[in-house]
Amino acid sequence: MAAPAIKSGELVTLQDLRPSSMFFKHGASLRVIGKLQEYNVETAIAIIADGNAILKVEAQHLRNLTFRIGSVYQFIGELVIKPENEAVLEARVGRNVDGIDLKLYHQTLQLLRQFQADHIRN
Repeated sequence: MAAPAIKSGELVTLQDLRPSSMFFKHGASLRVIGKLQEYNVETAIAIIADGNAILKVEAQHLRNLTFRIGSVYQFIGELVIKPENEAVLEARVGRNVDGIDLKLYHQTLQLLRQFQADHIRN
């Protein structure tokens, strides 16, 4: 039997991860970006923020990543919905993306979604 394929990670913003969103699904493979607010070495839990939205990232599998408060990180992993709709991303990939223009990143993501929606309609 073949191993299940690893999903690529849908590009989402932290603002997209609210309970009413189509991206807010247990097991969804997601790619997120945010500024590191906290990191607990003992639990390997990072908290990233983008604007007023925050997300917990479980980073125990990211051995070679150095965490710096205030730096911008991108993570790919699977979303776990805990009791009371608390979302935690179980990261399988993480990287520091300091220097990225977050405003331009968000504009590009909006254009990509618009292109995809137009392509589906046609």
